[in-house]
Amino acid sequence: MLDYFLRNNAISKQEHGFLCGKSTTTNLLEQLNDWTVALDNRDSVTVGYIDYAKAFDSVSPQKLCYKLQAHDISGNLLKWVQDFLSERHQCVRVGNALSSMKPLSSGYSAR
Repeated sequence: MLDYFLRNNAISKQEHGFLCGKSTTTNLLEQLNDWTVALDNRDSVTVGYIDYAKAFDSVSPQKLCYKLQAHDISGNLLKWVQDFLSERHQCVRVGNALSSMKPLSSGYSAR
């Protein structure tokens, strides 16, 4: 899907998450450059950062699937994404010990 979105310019150049060669560090460096240019031009700069902890898990799976459909993702691929996001469970491993499986409280709960 990433190749499809890159080929069809569906990912903004400002996106740094999950892209090869980009990270929160590259995002911050680009922003620092933009702020420096603005200050050199005697423009004002106001910055606010919000820490979106576990942002991916808080994305509405219904909205994600809607956006995928809007970008012509359908059929088996869309079904795979929906199945991946439905009825999710997790466990915790410490050393060789595993906890019991627990349902995730966020994500796609039903279709």
